[in-house]
Amino acid sequence: MKIALGLGCDRGTPAATIRQVIAEALAQVGATLADVRAVASIDLKADEIGMAEVAQANGWIVRFYPATELATVDVPNPSETVRKYTGTPSVSEAAALLAAGADASHLIIEKHKLRGPDGRNATVSIARIPQ
Repeated sequence: MKIALGLGCDRGTPAATIRQVIAEALAQVGATLADVRAVASIDLKADEIGMAEVAQANGWIVRFYPATELATVDVPNPSETVRKYTGTPSVSEAAALLAAGADASHLIIEKHKLRGPDGRNATVSIARIPQ
């Protein structure tokens, strides 16, 4: 299976929380880190140290999209709270779909959320990359 991850997180979320949310979501669909072909988020997260650590450890290059581009993607779970803080109603779902080059029918994990022991939140969405 070839998949794309869309990542979102609170400012300052540690790598351990991001690793855990990814592992939980992959387990739900029977996928592994080896299945990940693309990873994306919003450009506001380009300086997130935890996200960078996870990407580097897995050899991933994260593509960062501007809010204006993410906002054009039709997603099943838009959020006004997310829009308030980022300028787009979706980060993880929209980023996963853009990175996969797919529409919402390819979303296999819509929004898997985790609040880490530090109180920080991370979200991952997974989209199947069309063959």
